[in-house]
Amino acid sequence: MYKSVYKIAKMDCPSEEQLIRLKLNGIEQIQQLNFDIPNRKLEVFHSGDTNLITDKINSLNLDSSLEKTEITSESIKQSDDTQQRKLLWRVLGINAFFFALEMVTGFVSNSMGLVADSLDMLADSIVYALALFAVGGAMARKNNIAKMSGYFQLLLAILGFIEVLRRFLDLTEVPAFQTMIIISLLALVGNAICLYLLQKSKSKEAHMQASMIFTSNDVVVNIGVIVAGVLVYFTNSKIPDLVIGVLVFAVVGKGALRILKLSNEK
Repeated sequence: MYKSVYKIAKMDCPSEEQLIRLKLNGIEQIQQLNFDIPNRKLEVFHSGDTNLITDKINSLNLDSSLEKTEITSESIKQSDDTQQRKLLWRVLGINAFFFALEMVTGFVSNSMGLVADSLDMLADSIVYALALFAVGGAMARKNNIAKMSGYFQLLLAILGFIEVLRRFLDLTEVPAFQTMIIISLLALVGNAICLYLLQKSKSKEAHMQASMIFTSNDVVVNIGVIVAGVLVYFTNSKIPDLVIGVLVFAVVGKGALRILKLSNEK
């Protein structure tokens, strides 16, 4: 058996991990995947050469490279599908809850930053839902669900851009900065809980032994909305909220295109 180590520069949160798992799902020569998110590395235990594995990983455009391949005698631990499903349902539930909370409070407070952040939560929910289908599921079903989810996510991002443009041109009210800050702080806690659950459930595996990951995209987005709320307070302007909205919608749109590319490839 061989162990190949990949450096994946743009793998900075559990969503990227799940996308890679989805991409490599069904390759029979793979025995086990060990993710080290803080160091942005992936260990693949496999038989045969690495050509197919490398091509699949590189197709995700996460700035990946194969560092080394070596013969190994390390033991392989079989995954527990039941435990993995329970974990994914938990993080899916948390993300879905905050999607609904931020969507409602975003429209109530007139904040596009919160609305955009809610779609970022929805994007994560889609990724975890796809991972649920991948656990013991058929490849064709996974690809069909991924394709529908990708189009839906892309549509939401486009509608978000249109709404931001409309609010920029119209005389809309300045968003409620208090709501922006409070809800974003709660969402930040929600993301921290998700990361904690992912780490705790895989605490015996090397890739989940790291401390809490504050460099993930979700955390950056939460902090961005908080900063926008503070700027709205000091400037009494809607511009900071609209700017963060555009940036987050861009992240959501990019994620949608990635899922669509993943689902369209055989």
